[in-house]
Amino acid sequence: MEKRWIVVLIVVGLVLSGCIGDEFLDMDNDGIEDSEDLDRDGDGWGNLIEINCNSNPDNFEEKPSDLDNDTICDTLDIDIDGDDLPNEWETERGFDPMDKNDTVICHGLSKYCLRNYDDFTFPETHNAFATSEDGVILGTNHYTGLQAQWDGGIKAFMVDVHHLSDDETEAEDVRFCHGSPGQFPHPCAYSEVDAFEWLSLLNSLMNLTDESCSFTCGEVVSILVENYVPAEHLEFLFNKTGMLERLYIHQLGEPWPSIGDMILQEKDIVVYVQSEYNESFPYFHSAWKHSWDTPYGQQDKEEMTCELGRGDSSQSVWHLSNWLSSIFGTADPYKAHDVNEYDFLLNRTIECWEIMDKRPTFVAVDYWEDGEITNVTITLNKMENWDDEIPQRP
Repeated sequence: MEKRWIVVLIVVGLVLSGCIGDEFLDMDNDGIEDSEDLDRDGDGWGNLIEINCNSNPDNFEEKPSDLDNDTICDTLDIDIDGDDLPNEWETERGFDPMDKNDTVICHGLSKYCLRNYDDFTFPETHNAFATSEDGVILGTNHYTGLQAQWDGGIKAFMVDVHHLSDDETEAEDVRFCHGSPGQFPHPCAYSEVDAFEWLSLLNSLMNLTDESCSFTCGEVVSILVENYVPAEHLEFLFNKTGMLERLYIHQLGEPWPSIGDMILQEKDIVVYVQSEYNESFPYFHSAWKHSWDTPYGQQDKEEMTCELGRGDSSQSVWHLSNWLSSIFGTADPYKAHDVNEYDFLLNRTIECWEIMDKRPTFVAVDYWEDGEITNVTITLNKMENWDDEIPQRP
């Protein structure tokens, strides 16, 4: 009996001295005991994460699957292939959420496909057709025509639609001219642009965006029409140029769709008309019921405001008018240089965004070539809210 107690005392002494005890387990040999190691097998994935990802935290050879290498396992990743489109969104639209090459790109980036039409800012040219390149002499608003504007990133256009003359008033006589009806000489007398050729080119450019892309690619285009022709004639114009079937129809009061859905459904053109047509032409939206703009025609940039010009300010779609007029009421290239300058235009747009509590849908300018309208909109579209940190200049 005495010997047994001696043995017990010896064992207790050894335990207390640390000579014997529980075995020190360190599976990955990182010097951290397994019971305290947050990554026991040393595979770079935490134990709890591996469990949640249905992976064995005690097996270095078994790691969670992570297709896009974003350190979020596929089981938990809402964007498995890393193409900036959620798995559910892709599946609902027939894309493979496991294949980053099976995707859609909108305005250059997949993530913009998720943005609603009224939550994106489009660069817009005022009197887009009135260019030196197109032979417009009086009332020129830009130097370069549609091709250069498109290549430069412009995706929204303001145009004026007239008949060729007071005697030539058939549907085939529709032209882009700058002026008011009833004036002398006729608005098209001193310059006119073939509206059929112009819109046919726009249609081709939109098609080329997708054809030249290895993915599904597209852009939504908006056209604000100062219309002085019957609805049937404007309809004829869009039908003849292959664009009528692409026109999106928006129901007043309903939410705007995502840019991605508009592109995928091939309803990627929104047309607004300043003079309202009847309900037989639902794709020609009444501009001042579905949107609004800020005042224009000022001669000094200190006079520019963010307040309501025309339309319904409760609407989420709106035009920020950012051009100045000369003393003759025409576009002024020297003043355009000042108001199109990057910092001025960006700061003014953000200020109006804050004041109106709505992102400008369009920022419209004269002489788009002079200044950085497209860079400004690139910056704006990287922002979710007006008070976000301003991204680095493109």
